[in-house]
Amino acid sequence: MAHVRIVRETELPAAEAWRRLTDWKRHGEVVPLTHVTITTPPPTAAGTVFVARTGIGRRLGFDDPMEVVAWQPPRRCRLVKRGRWVTGWAEIEVRALGVDRARVEWREELRVRWVPAVADPVLAMAGRWMFGRAAKGLLRDGS
Repeated sequence: MAHVRIVRETELPAAEAWRRLTDWKRHGEVVPLTHVTITTPPPTAAGTVFVARTGIGRRLGFDDPMEVVAWQPPRRCRLVKRGRWVTGWAEIEVRALGVDRARVEWREELRVRWVPAVADPVLAMAGRWMFGRAAKGLLRDGS
């Protein structure tokens, strides 16, 4: 498994940081070549399922289906990746650092089918870049 850990501090209140990080559709706006579809009715809770489709067109890409297995707003959520190509889990935690600051920790453990374990350090490095970029974009944009 490739292990990814990203820690960011933001000048947002914890509840707002949480709202932005758990707006699953917006992840598609900050992760390159990705579109997110939520397949269960709102609101988000344990059991919510969504699919991140990454690629170009219908034939050149893959689906990354995820299920929310722990939902403790506005502090912690855990996702399990249930795809054919990508498996593992992700966890997002938000902690208040006063009234208008928060600390975000985003952790993932990933396994990509057909990619040997010897490539885990490279996969982890790519994951840190991609998820770090996603966290930065989600926390920066005010929509």
